[in-house]
Amino acid sequence: MAHEILNLSLAEARATHTSVKWTAFGPEVIPLWVAEMDARPCEPVVRAISQAVQRGDTGYGWGPRYADALREFASETWGWDVPPGRTTIVADVMIGVAEVLREVTDADGAIVVSSPCYDSFHGFVDMLHRAPVDAPLTAQGRLDLDAIGSAFEQVAATGRRCAYLLSNPQNPTGAVHTVVELTRLAQLANQFGITVVSDEIHAPLVHEGSYTPFLTVPGGSTGITVIAASKAWNLAALKAAAVVTGADAPFATMHDVHTHGASHFGIMAHVAAFTEGRPWLAQLKRELDENRRLVSTLLAEHLPMVRYTPPDSTYLAWLDCRATGLGDDPATRWRTEAKVALSPGINYAPDAGRGFARLNFATSPEILTEAITRMGAVAPSP
Repeated sequence: MAHEILNLSLAEARATHTSVKWTAFGPEVIPLWVAEMDARPCEPVVRAISQAVQRGDTGYGWGPRYADALREFASETWGWDVPPGRTTIVADVMIGVAEVLREVTDADGAIVVSSPCYDSFHGFVDMLHRAPVDAPLTAQGRLDLDAIGSAFEQVAATGRRCAYLLSNPQNPTGAVHTVVELTRLAQLANQFGITVVSDEIHAPLVHEGSYTPFLTVPGGSTGITVIAASKAWNLAALKAAAVVTGADAPFATMHDVHTHGASHFGIMAHVAAFTEGRPWLAQLKRELDENRRLVSTLLAEHLPMVRYTPPDSTYLAWLDCRATGLGDDPATRWRTEAKVALSPGINYAPDAGRGFARLNFATSPEILTEAITRMGAVAPSP
């Protein structure tokens, strides 16, 4: 299948992209690190933003449009009823997550995560000055519910309000949590009085299995979800997201000031994506499915020592590079010697991430092929 969205050449991508992904490491480096796509844009989004600028529609945003568009998309895509009365539009997913965590945890409380997890989870917990507690994933990359239960019991014993920060689907492993896993997580959270805050930004990008909104599982109504169109439609520059609270969550909506951060253009772009961008998303997912399999082929040819299972969701490949002889941080070796930038595994799990790297395959087959060919030429440490 010829790619229609992920088909930029290396020369075109370098010439036309000025974001952090293509700027941080210089023009000689192929960037496969931060989670943004080298994608041709969704035309309804382009039209919505272009026409708004042309007519001078550059004021403040109106959040209810976003809530309505999300509700329609979630209902038709996942059968999830997202009540507008329990939805607050915020600046972006992680800002929304941070403000929710401020609300539901005490200043001296703890936040539990399951590493390897999105590296910004660690950063935001640190920024909030909450105590970090880790309940690592299993060796198979699944939620370790025994470890989570032990962590919940530990933090509940402090008498402080604490939270669990969930990545659903999981970044960086691409795991799609099952109904059974999420239901047990909800049971444990309710047993120990822990609020689950679920980052569901990758929800539209599931390749195998089915995404389950945390708020829809039995017991999940005490949780809070933050979701956006930004990851699936490549809209990081167009800021907006939605905080959705369960029927039994600690609060229904957030203070109105939190809505001030969402950009008018961001709201417009996300609404266009949710309402008119589904054909584009379907084509993108077909291309990502081909790319995740192409990574397997290329690794088998150029880096057969790397262990990789195509992810069930996202466009992120979690590579086990421990047998390559490239040390605890193979990503840095590849960036300095092969001129290919991946994300170091230690960013996602300081201990368990040693010898791992995360590769972003949301780019063209041409760029993927060149990058992994370069990576394969790096010799192991003596």
